[in-house]
Amino acid sequence: MATALSTRPLDWLADFPAIPKDWSYLDTAATAQKPQPVIDAITRAYSETYATVHRGVYQRSADMTLAFEASRRRTAEFIGAAAPDEVVFVRGATEGINLVAQSWGGTNLKAGDRILLSVLEHHSNIVPWQLVAERTGAEIDVAPLTPDDRIDLDAVEAMLTDRHKLVALAHVSNVLGSVLDARRAAALAHRVGAKLLLDGCQAVPRMPVDVADLDCDFYVFSGHKLYGPTGIGVLWARGELLESMPPWQGGGAMIDKVTFDRTTFAPPPARFEAGTPHVVGVVGLHAAIDYVEGIGLAAIAAHETALVRETREALSGLNSVRLFGPDDSAGIVSFALEGVHPHDIGTILDEGRVAIRAGHHCAQPLMAHLGVDATARASFGVYNGHKDVEALVRGIERVTRIFG
Repeated sequence: MATALSTRPLDWLADFPAIPKDWSYLDTAATAQKPQPVIDAITRAYSETYATVHRGVYQRSADMTLAFEASRRRTAEFIGAAAPDEVVFVRGATEGINLVAQSWGGTNLKAGDRILLSVLEHHSNIVPWQLVAERTGAEIDVAPLTPDDRIDLDAVEAMLTDRHKLVALAHVSNVLGSVLDARRAAALAHRVGAKLLLDGCQAVPRMPVDVADLDCDFYVFSGHKLYGPTGIGVLWARGELLESMPPWQGGGAMIDKVTFDRTTFAPPPARFEAGTPHVVGVVGLHAAIDYVEGIGLAAIAAHETALVRETREALSGLNSVRLFGPDDSAGIVSFALEGVHPHDIGTILDEGRVAIRAGHHCAQPLMAHLGVDATARASFGVYNGHKDVEALVRGIERVTRIFG
């Protein structure tokens, strides 16, 4: 296996059996394709080692429990957590944010408190806070963007007051690819006594993440965007916060003792993992983390940065194309073509074996801010290279010819 993606990027395409050589998959921000080591780990778990965890006294269950908890330790190392018990396995980032909103938010927010979001947030980092705000009487403020489509932290600083209890922001925008200065965001939030939650879905697959260095309080991400399986994600939170949070779902595995008079609950993370977990998903996540760290997150970031630069330079030469986001966006290029709906762009590109995303990207408030109903979005992964950029540009040129 190669050690430097930046020098031999196309070597990695062979690891992805679902990508034929004549297909340019440019929708990694929606979900990443899976490398063979992840597929093998999932297949092996189902076909050779499968058993329940934390329950059985027989050997295979004990072995699978060891593998499950090894994955928790591996995940904690991957994001710089202080301890494995700070890692809660959830279905995805959406569930992780909802867990924080309902458990921490439902306990700590009250009428008159404020939550700060930004214009560019994914719906999953908007709707859960609206739900808990309606329930508690808290109110939501929305931070604007800078002219180059980043969260305006100067505006955030001016907006924050001691009434703000939570700041929830995307580490990397799923539409614009803009990267948040997370450490400054943490400093601003903590200055007024607020907690910071970061949506790391687009950051974790593209750059090194160290939650201790970022100084955030909650961090969430989804496994399927990290070249892992669907149905598994991670909520990281400071240990003292998890200890103070009540469970948000009840069932097996999250209890200490149950009687009809009273139930007591297990300590974190078990308190937040009710029911039979997605055992094989956790094993697949471990394999995905091993895979990306085998390449190197710094190498992945450099590779995708180069592809973004090449794409933006090529598309900027087409007069009818409007580019969104900063020039140094992380792995994502959103654009619009004058007079052509993004769905038509996506359909015509698909005829040329190029797969992109077209729509509002679960970010309708951002679309309204940009003055469009939707955008076309190309997003890159380790399996992409120069040929994919060329195929995208050829496809856009064909769209312009078709629509005149």
